[in-house]
Amino acid sequence: MSTLTTRIGDLATRIATEVKAVRTLVNGNAADLSGLSTTAKSNLVAACNELYALASAAAPISDSASDTTHTWSASKIAAAIATAKSDLVNGAGSALDTLAELATALGNDPNYATTITTALGKRVRADAAQSFTAGEKTQALANIGAQDSASIGTPDTDFVAIFNTGLI
Repeated sequence: MSTLTTRIGDLATRIATEVKAVRTLVNGNAADLSGLSTTAKSNLVAACNELYALASAAAPISDSASDTTHTWSASKIAAAIATAKSDLVNGAGSALDTLAELATALGNDPNYATTITTALGKRVRADAAQSFTAGEKTQALANIGAQDSASIGTPDTDFVAIFNTGLI
């Protein structure tokens, strides 16, 4: 069983190991901040402030649309992205405002336009003659509950002659 002193010593060693790892990431394994390329080497906060000032001078922030020498603020960038997204979906409802939702709505068919054009071409038209296969005709009749000409007979049948024959 370990003593409290041993456990605290183990904790201190572990913390020191982590601090050393962080220091290595921050200043390239130097024992102090001398590895920083800033002039403020005695204080990490001062070094960060120096870097912030350098970054601000290199890319000053301006939300002016006509200013091409500065960057926008984070809020201006977020607003521009929101506007672009809104323009992209153009008021589409939430059910169809993503590419995944549109793909699902189109049946994930990469040839959707061809599929729809073909399907529309198979619809019975009232304004033009069409040709269908025998199977398509049979299916169409079944769909609407109609009879084919073989079932109802020829339209050229002379019913008057049949009637007259029946009178004799």
